[in-house]
Amino acid sequence: MNTETTITEIEFIKLPEVKKLTGLGTTKIYQMANDGLFPAQVKLGERSVAWIKSEVLEWNRDRVTQARGHSHQQSEQLAS
Repeated sequence: MNTETTITEIEFIKLPEVKKLTGLGTTKIYQMANDGLFPAQVKLGERSVAWIKSEVLEWNRDRVTQARGHSHQQSEQLAS
């Protein structure tokens, strides 16, 4: 194995933590994931799924960016 190879750590999180991080409910998370609007869960076993924490956090950052960008545009329009 090459010692210079960078290994990216993947941290899996279960539904309760996804809900805590996003403020979304179970049904909404699954609906949005099915619609391609939220990171898809990863099947860990026959009856176990989890999400990749970095993907959920990126989704959160995208929501903030959209909200701030939208708010900024509204403020500029009101000032005109």
